[in-house]
Amino acid sequence: VQLVESGGGLAQPGGSLRLSCAASGFTFRSYAMGWFRQAPGKEREFVAAISWGGYSRYYADFVKGRFTISRDNAKNTLYLQMNNLKPEDTALYFCAKGRSGTATMTVREYDYWGQGTQVTVSS
Repeated sequence: VQLVESGGGLAQPGGSLRLSCAASGFTFRSYAMGWFRQAPGKEREFVAAISWGGYSRYYADFVKGRFTISRDNAKNTLYLQMNNLKPEDTALYFCAKGRSGTATMTVREYDYWGQGTQVTVSS
């Protein structure tokens, strides 16, 4: 299993970024996927999750209305569209593969993780 995130970088407050996660080594369309983040000195936290077919999506309260998770099963790729970014969104963002097709916010229900892509929001 390999998960490779991309799309991070520096954004201004109020700006947008789109993260991608290229997946390989497993049947992508069969598993839920998630995005998590970790800021310096803080624990990893849930951001968003999507079920195998995209029918169920969950978001952390602090990103609702600003971030959108999506997937393209034909391209084996997971996305996170981030709008109206805030300085507190600064973190290392990880994609993760679920243990099943059901979307979940629980860290232990994810079994493979990418290396992360850095998002920095600053003026």
